[in-house]
Amino acid sequence: MEEVIWERLRDANIPVLPMIRASTAAKAVDAANVLGYPVVMKILSPDISHKSDVGGVVLSLGSDGEVEAAYHTMMERVISMVSNARIKGVVLQKMAQPGLEVIVGAKRDPQFGHVIMFGLGGIFVEICRDVSFRVTPVDREMARQMILEIKGSPILGGARGRTAVDMEKIIDVITGLSLLLDKYPEILELDINPLVVYPDGAYAVDARMLSH
Repeated sequence: MEEVIWERLRDANIPVLPMIRASTAAKAVDAANVLGYPVVMKILSPDISHKSDVGGVVLSLGSDGEVEAAYHTMMERVISMVSNARIKGVVLQKMAQPGLEVIVGAKRDPQFGHVIMFGLGGIFVEICRDVSFRVTPVDREMARQMILEIKGSPILGGARGRTAVDMEKIIDVITGLSLLLDKYPEILELDINPLVVYPDGAYAVDARMLSH
């Protein structure tokens, strides 16, 4: 499922970070050297959607030794917590540079069909619920309004001396997700969280998808 998610996002022209699959600790080290340090390691299993909940994500690995140790520790931890899960190895991903984290998600409503959500990441979505919604299809103007109507939108525009982020790229992601949902109506839920946004560009750093 992990690889399917990233393939779907790439097909929708949603930018993702380079990643390589590895089935052993040695192959994980090789992958990390191809990508360049620091890297993120994520468990690869079709049965685990919330990877962090089972210790299936390790950030900021900076050396061959750290990657090798993280692989073995992750396997032991995940297998002990989810013994019946099918483990396919891990995915190594280039660590994203710091930026502003936002969330773009979607859920299929039984009455309205797919509904897309946008909001700032972190505590803004977990506590403040500062988010906006639109029923698909969502065009560029609708996506722009989604961004501007959240309370935290001034942060995106560069409030209080911050550097403004690339709002056109966020619009690209929202409209790309809308087209993706139209192409794959079997998708029940899809969250890009976080989408890290920069003054020029953005990357989907993590994503979760639930389909029929």
